[in-house]
Amino acid sequence: MPGILHLKNLYVPTLKEDPADADIASHKLLLRAGMLRKTASGVYTFLPLGFRVLKKIEEIVREEMDATGAYEIMMPALQPSELWLESGRWDDYGPELMRLSDRHERGFCLGPTHEELITSLVRDELRSYKQLPLTLYQIQVKFRDEIRPRFGLLRSREFIMKDAYSFHDSQASLQETYDAMSDAYGRICDRCALEWRAVEADSGQIGGKVTTEFMALAESGEAELVYCDCGYSANTEAGECIPHPTAHDVAELKKVSTPGIHTIEELAEFLGIPETSTVKALSGKDADGGLVVLFVPGSHELNEIKACRAVEGFELLSDDEMEAFGLHKGSMGPVGLPDGARVIADASLKGVPHWVVGANEEGAHYLGAAPGRDFTVDGWADLCVVKPGDSCPECGCSLKGARGIEVSQVFQLGTKYSESMRATYLDKDGKEKPFIMGCYGVGVSRTLAAIVEQHNDADGIKWPLAVAPAHVCVIPLVVGDDVVHPKAEEIARACQQMGFEVAIDDRDERAGVKFADADLIGWPLQIIVGKRGLAEGKVELKRRRTGERSEFLVDALPEMLAFANRKMMDMHKGGVTIFSGLFD
Repeated sequence: MPGILHLKNLYVPTLKEDPADADIASHKLLLRAGMLRKTASGVYTFLPLGFRVLKKIEEIVREEMDATGAYEIMMPALQPSELWLESGRWDDYGPELMRLSDRHERGFCLGPTHEELITSLVRDELRSYKQLPLTLYQIQVKFRDEIRPRFGLLRSREFIMKDAYSFHDSQASLQETYDAMSDAYGRICDRCALEWRAVEADSGQIGGKVTTEFMALAESGEAELVYCDCGYSANTEAGECIPHPTAHDVAELKKVSTPGIHTIEELAEFLGIPETSTVKALSGKDADGGLVVLFVPGSHELNEIKACRAVEGFELLSDDEMEAFGLHKGSMGPVGLPDGARVIADASLKGVPHWVVGANEEGAHYLGAAPGRDFTVDGWADLCVVKPGDSCPECGCSLKGARGIEVSQVFQLGTKYSESMRATYLDKDGKEKPFIMGCYGVGVSRTLAAIVEQHNDADGIKWPLAVAPAHVCVIPLVVGDDVVHPKAEEIARACQQMGFEVAIDDRDERAGVKFADADLIGWPLQIIVGKRGLAEGKVELKRRRTGERSEFLVDALPEMLAFANRKMMDMHKGGVTIFSGLFD
């Protein structure tokens, strides 16, 4: 049974004002509530109450991982560079990888993730198909050298993550674990009382072709997503884009003077047409340095991730490179491009017979440019960033938009790492085959921040019961006397014996300070013990979630708390502990 938290002895340095460098609710409140302290840019110390919340989230994650049949291990954060060289990611990962050398000039990195290390761990000892499938996981500090750490725990350079890795002998086996992990991740979000969506995503530096992100909805989220009432949802970087370009009514190729016009907005206003009737050009080069010009509806932006899929090694041209190719920024078009240039257009433009585009002359544009007649399109692809208002790829209805915080992600890696690192097993015919792999990450510290983003008000944090630093805070309005303080201690012990985690604010502070800190810290239930109430045999209860206050007879408290405890345990057994009974 955990001990009672006595605030007079606990290190909880609360702040009255928002720190100057904190921009979002979770960053401000975790600092003000004495749960975090900044050590360096993107690096934080978890103080006692913040660490308690962190450990509760870890325990939820651990319970759900163990329920899938995964086994917990602990790998080193310090990883040899040769493993990353084997996989090819030592150079590909980029400057976010924290690299260092030891005294013998051997290269290492501080792990942002552990695909290489886990693959090297099993490749010499996991030898038979009879040992598969196998899933191993850890909860550990990770490192990423963010160029601009910000938003507290949402973009930090040191963070806590649960990373799991699975090994299989078939795609069907991988899919089974992938689905089980996805279900577990949904339960983790539910148990942390998050409003969330599972969205289609891009695999980024991890690799693999199939991946899903779990997004906690929040206006402060860095990720933009689209969703439909039919159930479809996607990160805008990965979602299929079905825009609605419109044709202009000029059918013949006609050059018009557009002096000083360089943007789609300016062009549409100058011509008196909607942006959906214009076509935007973006120039780049392929892996061989050849010129490639991409065309998308003027109402949309180019998705560079999709561009790299359509054109191997695609990279946007700098202004100097555009000038070297003889291109005019703001006036590019498909008619009259330099010899050898490839034209790739968004698939939505295939049905548009006449385009409004740049004329490849400074201050000039074409109306009525027709694919096949005036220029050739070398390829069609999905190139746009999806946005609200586009059509849902599953049902055709209009997509809605939201922002989210990525709290977890699941990946099907295939054989990306096992092939490059020669990690194989013997199948039932005795043949060596590369492992089929999956990986699954939960941002534990990001989840903590996401919970605060969704559960707060003007007075502070409103912790869900499952992750609160304690369930109940007993607040004696007088300390050191022989009536109020002893009764508060008695109530605290009674709550503890019923299975609740309890804090008592036995600091010698004014009542107003205690009330403000109780709301700032976010104790789900506050039991206020005062001399006047005790004279009538009563205490006051405040439910942090609703702000409701009510008086109860002291003698009735045990029965009420016992009922609330039974409700809490029943909900926990059901896999979801959010709010119940007395804590609503």
